[in-house]
Amino acid sequence: MKMPRTIKTYCPYCGTHTEHAVERVKKKKASELKWGQRRFREVTSGYGGFPRPKPEGREKPTKRVNLRYRCETCKKAHLSACIRAKKFELTE
Repeated sequence: MKMPRTIKTYCPYCGTHTEHAVERVKKKKASELKWGQRRFREVTSGYGGFPRPKPEGREKPTKRVNLRYRCETCKKAHLSACIRAKKFELTE
């Protein structure tokens, strides 16, 4: 899927349609202090083995793409719902 780097869309902060810069959101490093990670370390320690079954079947054919829209006038950013695409490319 090809998408332009700038798009005119609704800004919830300005309350009008303005030009927005589109950028792809990168996944940040997961925190080691979150409850799920602490529980995972507890369960996998020792002789117990892996706590979940191995994933069956193949991967999904499409990946989720998360986009951040930054308003050109007020410089505030908002996110949209994830879209699914095999290939994603930002064009001029």
